[in-house]
Amino acid sequence: MALGDTDHVLDYPIPSPAALEPPAEWARLRQGCPVAHVRLPSGDAATLLTRYDDVKHVLSDPRFTRDLNAPDAARIAANESGGVFNSGLGRALREEHHQQWRRMVGKWFTAKRMTALRPGIEAMAERLVDGMVASGAPADLKAALGFPLPVWVICDMLGVPESDRDKFAYWSNTLLSLTRYTQAEIDAAQAEFADYMGAHIAATRQDPGDDLISELIAAAAGAGGVMPDEALLATAQGLLVAGHETTANMIGKMVGMLLADRARWEALLADPSLVRTAVEEALRADANPGFGIPRYITEDAEVGGTVIPRGTTVVCNLAAANRDEDAFARADELDLARTPNTHLAFGAGAHSCLGQSLARTELQAVLDVLLRRLPTLELAVPAAELERVDGLVVGGLRALPVRW
Repeated sequence: MALGDTDHVLDYPIPSPAALEPPAEWARLRQGCPVAHVRLPSGDAATLLTRYDDVKHVLSDPRFTRDLNAPDAARIAANESGGVFNSGLGRALREEHHQQWRRMVGKWFTAKRMTALRPGIEAMAERLVDGMVASGAPADLKAALGFPLPVWVICDMLGVPESDRDKFAYWSNTLLSLTRYTQAEIDAAQAEFADYMGAHIAATRQDPGDDLISELIAAAAGAGGVMPDEALLATAQGLLVAGHETTANMIGKMVGMLLADRARWEALLADPSLVRTAVEEALRADANPGFGIPRYITEDAEVGGTVIPRGTTVVCNLAAANRDEDAFARADELDLARTPNTHLAFGAGAHSCLGQSLARTELQAVLDVLLRRLPTLELAVPAAELERVDGLVVGGLRALPVRW
């Protein structure tokens, strides 16, 4: 079967009826048009996948590449940041060296290191909750806790001062722009970040510390090589854009989902051992994670019985795939004890999210702290009134008003 009706083209991303609810089109596409034609924010055409098996297949198939700079690849947005899907890492490291780089960086994200980081993350969460409580209810949990915590963690990992976290937060926002910032603003943020990190990398080479940049420099030297500045800069930028905004927004969405039906919060209070599986279920059920993962295909390939021609840009919608009834029983229900939970929130295959263990650690730590410190936490507005963040590659809530 060839690709379906080209006259019917959806604009993508597809808007949701409410901040925590999925678009009805996802289910219709999975059932009737799992390989669909879409128009991206740039105006370029792409192919959208919404079924679990198809998304997992494409993300694990090396024919579907990350070469989004190819001449006939679709542009994601009219204003391309170059820092989200076209990261400098691909230019700094040849593909054959990429897995070597992943192994080096992956050593930083071991379970042992995450366990060691957990007390510091909880202590910072406690400090931020203290500040929120001192300011009084109602409060915006995203601004008070969700937004500052992950950027503090990333600054700590990169060995940069916590006092610079507002700069990092702005650069993160700008580099994740779909439609929110102008090209001039994106280019300026890219240049500012490169200048800042370039100076930090130079200083770290002279005076290494206990941070990721120092460890990568030392690991390369130990192997008889030199980790290029471009790769270190791209690593730092990848951490920032992948690890700050996504986790900051996920904290807000996770707590929002758990409080939208307060029986869920009560269940966690009654059995805190559910925190780990509740985090996984929130990741699976997240209806607003953002754009998805684009891939570019260099040869004809069949996906789900459909032939996708070479030169096509394919968008894998992870959130739609995570609600596929063929992969998850009662996929539209939030089951806090769901296990196993083989969701695709962190992607799949050779390029799955390197920092997923860190994200899980942060989310579990935040939830543990909130359950302990604010057992009476509740939404300060009806869940239907929560508003989405639009115009960025990642999805989130504008605010999460709460009281206790």
